[in-house]
Amino acid sequence: MTLRDNNELNISWLCQNAGVSRSGYYNWLDSDYKRSEKDLQGKADFELILQAYQFRGYDKGRRGIYMRLLNMGIRMNQKKISRLMKKFNLFCPIRKANPYRRMAKALKTSNVTENLVNRKFREQGSRKILLTDITYMFYGKGCKAYLSTILDAFTKQVLSYVLSESLEVDFVLETVNILINTHGISLSSETLIHSDQGCHYTSNVVNLSNHKIPFCIE
Repeated sequence: MTLRDNNELNISWLCQNAGVSRSGYYNWLDSDYKRSEKDLQGKADFELILQAYQFRGYDKGRRGIYMRLLNMGIRMNQKKISRLMKKFNLFCPIRKANPYRRMAKALKTSNVTENLVNRKFREQGSRKILLTDITYMFYGKGCKAYLSTILDAFTKQVLSYVLSESLEVDFVLETVNILINTHGISLSSETLIHSDQGCHYTSNVVNLSNHKIPFCIE
């Protein structure tokens, strides 16, 4: 190893051990200002990306940012947007599919019947119009359950309910079965169960009309 008189390592020796040429090393030194300018420009461009990313309060991916920048009058290559997002650790969270919509699509919901009630829920008297729906129940630390209920529109009495940890259609059928087993005697051929057009009530899998109670879907 060659040392200078002032104990500093020789540049030629350092370049040789690093596997670079002396000319390449000095070119790197001379281009330092260009790299600094490029870094400053990259930070400025990223500020624009971040502004587009946060526009209207929700996160966007590369294409959403690209379109927002165009609306701002700024044209920026999508590859550059991706590179700067990766460099500065900016990621768009993957949006999870809505399980309710996914289930509706899988069940091919189509059994929508005529609305016979027309929101006249209390005019028919007790046990004539029954209302059913599913409620989301939050508990503990981020836990969620689903409550299926059937109530009398006239008395507001809850006639049947089932609590479930998932949105599988079975617990809706179980709610109807409990209704029939518990209050079947008080029901008549004129009793209607009224629901919305959710997949649990319109699904070919559920087909609640098989329970011999007319099912009215609004």
